[in-house]
Amino acid sequence: MRNAKYLIAGVLFGIVLVKSEVVSWFRIQEMFRLQAFHMYGIIGSAIIVGMISVLIIKRFELKTITGEDITIPTKKFHWGNVYGGLIFGLGWAITGACPGPLFAQIGSGFLVTIVTLLSAIAGTWVYGMLREKLPH
Repeated sequence: MRNAKYLIAGVLFGIVLVKSEVVSWFRIQEMFRLQAFHMYGIIGSAIIVGMISVLIIKRFELKTITGEDITIPTKKFHWGNVYGGLIFGLGWAITGACPGPLFAQIGSGFLVTIVTLLSAIAGTWVYGMLREKLPH
């Protein structure tokens, strides 16, 4: 029962994803074909909110709810991020789904998305198996 708050938050997030049409295959295809601003507006506003949130956390040295310091580590650039992003974007364009909305799509009745979910799990497993051999 103590995890019920996470279930409720997840359900509410899923409703927001469905109502904003982020889970719509049509909207995703519009984005990749550069035919509509809808998805770019949503992604852009999320980036702006994230940037402002990080700025506030750093400026006011905010702490977690338990009083711990919040540290945001700096990350070095490496080409693996570019290759991974290209693979991710290609998968997103082909399937019309990214990991966030997968469960909302399944919950909305798009059961074919289960194939995408299983593929994402398999891809994560393969990465885990090959991680030591990949450049980082």
